[in-house]
Amino acid sequence: MATTEPGDASGNLLLPVLPLREMCLFPGASLTLVTAAAPALKAVEVAQRTGGRLLAVCAKDEAGRETHPVGTIAQLAEDLSLSDGGHRVELDGQRRARVVTMVGIDVWVAEAELLPEGDPGDDWGSAVEALARYLHAHADLRSFLDQQRRSKEPMSWVNLACQHLPITATARQKLLDADAPERCLKISRGLDALLRKEQGS
Repeated sequence: MATTEPGDASGNLLLPVLPLREMCLFPGASLTLVTAAAPALKAVEVAQRTGGRLLAVCAKDEAGRETHPVGTIAQLAEDLSLSDGGHRVELDGQRRARVVTMVGIDVWVAEAELLPEGDPGDDWGSAVEALARYLHAHADLRSFLDQQRRSKEPMSWVNLACQHLPITATARQKLLDADAPERCLKISRGLDALLRKEQGS
């Protein structure tokens, strides 16, 4: 597997790690965050010098030193310095990847193994139908997702829903851990259950 990023003999990528707090980035989706956390700022700094890509992973602890193994390779779309010393960072999600090893002190660098998405097949249709039902009851969310979409791939709708629905960080990470077919099944069931709960039925 050829790569355009620094890597090793296995074809895995070597990427700076951006720990996220209580959130996940999905492929084909974008994420904007404002942060002054040193690990995040150092990851962004390294990414700017090495092709603009990094690995966004959900942190398990506040310090960001322990993360979930599955994250998303992201392209750094914007890095804006703010007057208070923080940064406004915009990321575009590309591919899921699993952390093989992670090393570092001031900045974490991960050996990242690309994960196959699989073919959602017929499962994609049921997920989009469930999403359409949910968005029919939430017009403001549909408008927001339209603005956040970064990919023309059909799965980007499902991934956007996974990223932005009002669910727990743990549930969101489980969706990111799943490949496309499994993610479609999970989100179609979850959306209908969420809609029933909101409507009190």
